[in-house]
Amino acid sequence: MSQVEDKNLSEIASVNIDSNGRFKYILIKLVSKNSKQEKYVVRADILDDFEKNCNVSGIDIECVGGGRILHEPEKKTIFVYGYSLGFGLADHKISVELLKEKYSYYVSITFSNEGY
Repeated sequence: MSQVEDKNLSEIASVNIDSNGRFKYILIKLVSKNSKQEKYVVRADILDDFEKNCNVSGIDIECVGGGRILHEPEKKTIFVYGYSLGFGLADHKISVELLKEKYSYYVSITFSNEGY
């Protein structure tokens, strides 16, 4: 696997979640070491997998929290809630804004800090 030096953050997808169901998610903050640009990404995979798949040097990767997502594509709804035992509570507002960009045609994308 070759490493990409200071990969453009815009090349990394903002959202990659399961197509249906209830699952854990994490919110990851990416910071370019050279340009100091920042980007948040929402992932349904685990942090180690993201780091392996991202496979870049020149970018700091930090998980800033997590929770759960209920994704119901047949209803065109996404509900973000709860927290991660390992990473704590994500800022679900950031996660919802990213989800709204990808799923702009959905009727409802909401969150609650309650639950697990």
